[in-house]
Amino acid sequence: MPEIAETAPDFTLPVTGGGEVTLSALKGSAVVLFFYPRDDTPGCTKENIGFSENLASFEAAGAKVFGISRDTMAKHDKFAAKYGLTAPLLSDEEGSVTESYGVWVEKNMYGKKSMGIERATFLIAADGTIAQIWRKVKVPGHVEEVLEAVRAL
Repeated sequence: MPEIAETAPDFTLPVTGGGEVTLSALKGSAVVLFFYPRDDTPGCTKENIGFSENLASFEAAGAKVFGISRDTMAKHDKFAAKYGLTAPLLSDEEGSVTESYGVWVEKNMYGKKSMGIERATFLIAADGTIAQIWRKVKVPGHVEEVLEAVRAL
């Protein structure tokens, strides 16, 4: 599980709109990675819409924003089209990135245990180190909090 001031685990993942994103290739820009459990569920939809609505503000502050879940690219594309999402979505179908960031965790819902993605956000500084981590994110107010942290870098 990565910690603040450590180098963020590198990865290459497919992105909505085609192509791939390699984290190490983005050095020189701050990067916001928000991990979310599943496309087209209420909390995840609100979070994705929030980041999409504020994407221009993040870019103006010098940050690139990416949402990551284990959904397929087909699901991501459908989800993005349905809600007009502009924040790029990365597909971690095999789970290696969610594992390396320590967000693939045991969850307990109504007494039933299962594995899933913990809603978490990582702010990566331009030098590739982790500047801030939010775990067990509650969606209301989160996007604004992350944007403030980006502006403070």
